[in-house]
Amino acid sequence: MNYVRACACTLALLGGALAAGCSGLFHSTAKAEQVYYLRATATPAAAAQALPVALRVAAPEAGPGLDTTRIVLVQSDHRMGFYAGSRWPSGTAQMLGTMAVQTLRASGDWASVQDAGSLFPSDYLLQLTLRRFEADYASGAAAPEVHVVLDAVLGRRDASDVVASFEVSGVQAAGENRMGAVVAAFEQATNTALAALAQQTAATVRAQAAAGQNAVKPVPSSSR
Repeated sequence: MNYVRACACTLALLGGALAAGCSGLFHSTAKAEQVYYLRATATPAAAAQALPVALRVAAPEAGPGLDTTRIVLVQSDHRMGFYAGSRWPSGTAQMLGTMAVQTLRASGDWASVQDAGSLFPSDYLLQLTLRRFEADYASGAAAPEVHVVLDAVLGRRDASDVVASFEVSGVQAAGENRMGAVVAAFEQATNTALAALAQQTAATVRAQAAAGQNAVKPVPSSSR
């Protein structure tokens, strides 16, 4: 009986030690990763009447190293880095595409604006390529300057007739070298670039219509 009791006590002590050891293994003192997102803040245009055409925004592309969930920074010696413990909720190309669609819809310039996954027909296709999307410390200032640069190509619905290609950009200095201020600068610079994108895209199609070249005529749905 004493032998049985001794074995039971030994097993109980071993079990407690193992439990304590496991709890130590799974405990982490690392800070939780912070996820930041950007809002499209463009306000609806109040002047011109909406164009009677549909616009589709193709899935954006991004330059080398830019299509990432990590928040990119560039240092004075051209080294690319990332902010530790912080990220975007999705890759930058996907995030940009969502914001572009929201901005173009809010402009009131189009009969409809569709994203890349839409099954509905469209008259124009807008392809975007992200060239810069970083917090730049190259100037040596304590806080970075955020740069957002987009290449845009506007084409007819079959993507074989390029109407125009242009570049838009936004620059915003962060108020201080803190993550909240840096993200706010990203949001402002991105919205500046997207506002220019919305204005120039609509102006291009309106100019075509006014000049009577490739007049804006929606194609019947049966032939799209």
